[in-house]
Amino acid sequence: MINMHFQIASFFYMVMVLIVFFAKNRVKNFETDIFSVLSITNIIGIIIDIIVVYFGYYDPYNNIVYILNRFYLSYIIIWVSLFSLYIFKVTIPKSTNNKYGKIIDIIYFLSIIIAIIFVFILPLNLYNNNGVMYSYGKAISEVVIISVIHTCIILGLIILYRKRLSYHKYIPIAVLVILCIIALIARSINPGLLLTTFIITFINIVMFFTIENPDMKLIEQLNIARDQAEKANSAKTDFLSSMSHEIRTPLNAIVGFSNSLYENEKLPADLKNDVKDILTASDNLLEIVNGVLDISKIEANKIEIINKEYDTKKMFDELTKLTKVRINEKPIEFITKFDESIPRVLYGDQIRVKQVILNVLTNAAKYTDKGKIIFTTKSIIKDGIVRMIISVEDTGRGIKKENIDKLFTKFERLEEDRNTTIEGTGLGLAITKKLLELMNGKIIVQSEYGKGSIFTIVLDQKIVKNPTIALADEDNANKKIEDLRGKKVLVVDDNKLNIKVAVRLLTPYNLTIESAESGFETIDKLKENNSYDLILMDDMMPKMSGTETLKKIKEESLYDGPIVALTANALTGMKEKYIESGFSDYLAKPIEKPELNRVLKKYLKK
Repeated sequence: MINMHFQIASFFYMVMVLIVFFAKNRVKNFETDIFSVLSITNIIGIIIDIIVVYFGYYDPYNNIVYILNRFYLSYIIIWVSLFSLYIFKVTIPKSTNNKYGKIIDIIYFLSIIIAIIFVFILPLNLYNNNGVMYSYGKAISEVVIISVIHTCIILGLIILYRKRLSYHKYIPIAVLVILCIIALIARSINPGLLLTTFIITFINIVMFFTIENPDMKLIEQLNIARDQAEKANSAKTDFLSSMSHEIRTPLNAIVGFSNSLYENEKLPADLKNDVKDILTASDNLLEIVNGVLDISKIEANKIEIINKEYDTKKMFDELTKLTKVRINEKPIEFITKFDESIPRVLYGDQIRVKQVILNVLTNAAKYTDKGKIIFTTKSIIKDGIVRMIISVEDTGRGIKKENIDKLFTKFERLEEDRNTTIEGTGLGLAITKKLLELMNGKIIVQSEYGKGSIFTIVLDQKIVKNPTIALADEDNANKKIEDLRGKKVLVVDDNKLNIKVAVRLLTPYNLTIESAESGFETIDKLKENNSYDLILMDDMMPKMSGTETLKKIKEESLYDGPIVALTANALTGMKEKYIESGFSDYLAKPIEKPELNRVLKKYLKK
């Protein structure tokens, strides 16, 4: 009865594995499903094998032994075919599986049925002599051939898709090959050793540790943790959005009144310098708020790249002016070398392109005390795409080689003790790298400590052959204040200080200006047959928001002129959102004079 030792051991071990497998909650997927079928098939095969061996010893000429032998051979065919199908499914690409998965299943199923039919038709003989028992004949040859075919299929799949298959999936296959070689050697020495069931059981046990079968309890805990993290992240984003609005509201007053004072020709020179410092400090505060918001949106995967046509000349001119402002009175020569072959109009996210370049230019201005900053643009044009190569070279403090990788880590500020006088949060370059990745661009840093740095941005943009945007001398246009006498504007805001700022900024245009402090008051004014050429409306107002007010105005057909959203809700993508809601245009707080000028000229100058 020595031949039954392997079968009995296999049975008890496989039962224990199945108890463990079915006792815990498991993920329902192809791997767990096929493991369940393979394992149950394995248990049935072990039971058949034990019965065959038992009857073979005590009643070898009983017809039941021949019948059970054929069932046992059928079991081997089923198991080998299913194992081959498992390897097939985990190796082939998902797209192929989705397209041909059902056809593959049908082919395997039909091949199993046909093979089993032949097992019951072909001759089968039993050898039993002095305790040595085994079967032979054409039915056995068929099973061997089918096993070899499936083994070849498995090996072919591994060779073809070796890069896709994770290393732990090779383990059951390696075990199968090694044990088959050992079994062949053992059977050649002792034909009475029946190792087939033991080999299948061992492979099943190995599969138990290699299939994708994560613990459901752990997954539930991870899902709970993920949900909590998402809620916390959402709460953080909401808080930062609210904080942005709350900070921008007083900033609107600071910037608005400061601009009015700065443009007052009667203001003494010393006070004018003080006002200029206020404006610079306001810009720095706004930059910090925007940076925190951007990094928060990037982390939450909520930042979007919004592509549209833009004027490259205008963008580079604006970048030059902004950099000169940042340099201020430092003894730095600012040199620009612009490639004239860069097309005038490109298609991309101008706001983000400008932001990443400005971040690099601002860093150069911050960390360079004297010498020069060279702002260079080059291009490679091919197949309707321009590859812009933008470099910013400075003679600043430079970066140590070991610190270059830290540049793009958020909130990381290098050599704090050396740079205590330099303002910033350490977010600029982290945001720059993330935004460039979203736009399929990259940034390269070369630096020599104590001598300076070169930051190079590489970015592809589509060339626009037939632009739809107007190309004009924007600078002169934005500086010139138009006389819009006779035009009537309604400013809607629940904050009296914001209304005061708006009135101050609108006064030089000689407009007739009225105000309302709520959506309800706005509707009342419109119902009183007040006619306006333009409405500037805040959105975040209590009881009735600007968006709700706009909806009611349109529902009741109270006004069909332009209504522009005037809001501190200045997150990226908000302009598009407000326009989709029905607003004609969008103005962010703090109000920038060029943007105000653009809106007034667009909607009031006929």
